[in-house]
Amino acid sequence: MKYYPVHAGCPPYAEVNPAIEAAFAEHGRGGVQMPPKVYVTFVENGDFRTMPAYLPAQGIAGVKIVNVHPHNRTRGLPTVMALTVIIDITTGIPTAIINATELTALRTGAAGAVAAKYLAPRQPVTLGIVGAGRQAEAQVEATAAALAIEEIRVWSRTEKSAEAFAARYSDYNARSVPIERACDCDVLTTTTASTRPVVMADWIHEGMHINAIGADAPGKQELDPAILEKAEVFVDDPGQATHSGEINVPISTGHYDPARIAGTLGEVVIGKKGRSSPDAVTIFDSTGLAIQDLAIAALVLRDGDGGYELPFP
Repeated sequence: MKYYPVHAGCPPYAEVNPAIEAAFAEHGRGGVQMPPKVYVTFVENGDFRTMPAYLPAQGIAGVKIVNVHPHNRTRGLPTVMALTVIIDITTGIPTAIINATELTALRTGAAGAVAAKYLAPRQPVTLGIVGAGRQAEAQVEATAAALAIEEIRVWSRTEKSAEAFAARYSDYNARSVPIERACDCDVLTTTTASTRPVVMADWIHEGMHINAIGADAPGKQELDPAILEKAEVFVDDPGQATHSGEINVPISTGHYDPARIAGTLGEVVIGKKGRSSPDAVTIFDSTGLAIQDLAIAALVLRDGDGGYELPFP
């Protein structure tokens, strides 16, 4: 069994994006096994989730354990940390343990990039970013590998964070702006851990695409439910999205009918579903799928660099 420590074998987005796109395509064709993620909550501190899956097309199976602890910033720790265990399909023997903290950020960024590739209204795009943390960086970098970015408009609750973010991405004409201005864009990406809407319906215009990334647990939401009412919502997985995605709170409060879900991103990738018109508002509701973790783990295992043997059993 091999152990892959922090930052070992992190592949570039030029490889990650196509791998994640292929995993979504398999999901769209029904060629995966993936129960919904299971949550264990630590009241005020955070939670951890277990995410098992089998991706037959890649011949890989395993489980990821990932935590989300928002207060870790004050402790000098990542808010998200993860570990993936790969299981031999024939024998059940664990074959690899991968530190998936950075890989989780990469594969989530890639999901947003795949959604933007298929649902963005035009190219090049003006990219709006709400939230300026690690996942916002991943979304920018993955999207830049998928389509041309003309300008970035970023907002954060902390203006200093937004300004620092803009400085890091000055090559894309990034600017710190008020949130209403960040929402005046072609592709809007939200990456906060908010439990109440931060993006209002009045700021959204026809023809734009929204990647709703931050809501990944019950009770979280970033978008005004009125946006969902006029949008075409595509989810990564219906079971997870209704339980813990952007649509989870509006469903529980009667402001959104899950029967209105337009389809899955996998169905978009394989051409079964898509944007209905140039003027439609589209949303990708991302909760993070275990098959994404297996797809990126397969890249790490293929390269084989940075790991070392551990005795088992």
